[in-house]
Amino acid sequence: MRAAVDISMYPLTGDYRPPIQAFIDRLNGHPGLIVKTNALATQIWGPLDQVMRILTEEMARSAAQAPQLIFVMKVLPGLAPPETGGT
Repeated sequence: MRAAVDISMYPLTGDYRPPIQAFIDRLNGHPGLIVKTNALATQIWGPLDQVMRILTEEMARSAAQAPQLIFVMKVLPGLAPPETGGT
């Protein structure tokens, strides 16, 4: 089953941008996922089991590097990815 996940990461540190960017960069490095980022959240599309496995790994990696984090996540099972046309 395909799914979409909307996730936001909130490092509880003064220099919050580098951990967020590192998390997003790592997500973009996983083949088979569609990752779109905006000012408020990152949306990820792919097979539900793959998305959840990758998020578990990457959230653990982020927590090891910056232990005071909050993740807010919404999971939408069955949601098709956006059209991948050129804009």
